[in-house]
Amino acid sequence: MTTAGKFAHRPLLYCTGAMAVLALVSAVGLVVDERTVLGEAVWLKPLKFAVSFALYALTLAWLIGQVDRWRRTLWWLGTVIVAGFLVPEISAITFQAARGVRSHFNLTPGLDETVFMVMGGAAYLGWLLTAALGVFLVLQRRVDRAMSWAIALGFLVSLAGMSVGYLMTAPTPGQEQSLIAGLDLTTIGAHSVGAPDTGAGLPLTGWETGAGDLRVAHFVGIHALQVLPLLALALRRLPWRALDGARTGLVIVAAAAYAALTALLLWQAERGQPLIHPDARTWTAAAILALLAALATTAVLTYATRRAEKPPALVVEG
Repeated sequence: MTTAGKFAHRPLLYCTGAMAVLALVSAVGLVVDERTVLGEAVWLKPLKFAVSFALYALTLAWLIGQVDRWRRTLWWLGTVIVAGFLVPEISAITFQAARGVRSHFNLTPGLDETVFMVMGGAAYLGWLLTAALGVFLVLQRRVDRAMSWAIALGFLVSLAGMSVGYLMTAPTPGQEQSLIAGLDLTTIGAHSVGAPDTGAGLPLTGWETGAGDLRVAHFVGIHALQVLPLLALALRRLPWRALDGARTGLVIVAAAAYAALTALLLWQAERGQPLIHPDARTWTAAAILALLAALATTAVLTYATRRAEKPPALVVEG
C-alpha cells in the first residue's frame, strides 16, 4: 500500500507530543510537589494517563496512516478523538491534580462534580469513537492477513479493557447502602474491590496491594491495541520460513491468550484479591491458560512446519 509505514494524522501526532510534555512535567511534579491525594502523589495520575494516552494517540496515528479507503472519514474520527476524548479527559485530570483534589469518582457538588461529569462524558465518547474507527480500519483491504487479524482483535480486546472502567463507576456495596439510606455521597465508585481506595499501592502504578484493583485488567486490556499489532510486525520480520504459514494463527492464539489474561485479572480483582497475592484458584487458572496457549502455539507451528516441508505436488503431463 502506498501509505504503509506513515504517520498521516497530524492532530494525533501533536497530541502525542503534548502528552509526552505533560508526562515530563508530571514527572518533575512528583519530585518537587509533596502533596498527596488518598495517599498517592498528586502528579502520579497525570503521569500515568499522559503516557497511556501518548501510546494510544501514536498507535491510532500509525494505523490511520496505513489505510487506502475512507481516509477523510478516519481523519475526522481521529480528530474528534483528540478534541472530544483525549484533551478533555487529560485536562480534567491535570486540573484536579494541580488543585490537589481527587479527579475520579469525585461528586462533591459544584466544580468537582462538573469536572467528573466532563471526564465521564469524554470516556463514553472515546469508547464510541474508538469502536467506530476500529470498524473502518478492520474493513480495509490488506495483503498481510496477520496484521488484519492483529488490528481487528486488538481493537476488540482494547474496547473490552476500556469497558472495565465503567465497572469502577458503580457504587461499592457500602456506598449502595448509604444511597438506599438516603445519604448524599461525595464519592461514588472505586478502583479497588474489598477495601477503600486509600490502601497501599505498588510503585508507579499505584495498584492496590491489599485489595482487588480493577485498574489492572483495565490497563492490560486497553494496551492490546499496541501489543497485538507489534507482535504481527515482529513475526513479519523473523526469518524462520515456517512462520510464513503460521503468522496469522500465532496472532489469533496470542489475542485469545491476551483476552483470557485480561479476563483472569478482572476475575481476580472482582474477588477482592490483590494482583501480587494470587490464591490457589488464580494460580490454577493462570497455569491452565499458559498450558492452553503453549499447546495452541505448538499446534500452529507444527502444522506450518509440515506444510513448509511438504514437497510440491508433481504434475504429470499426458
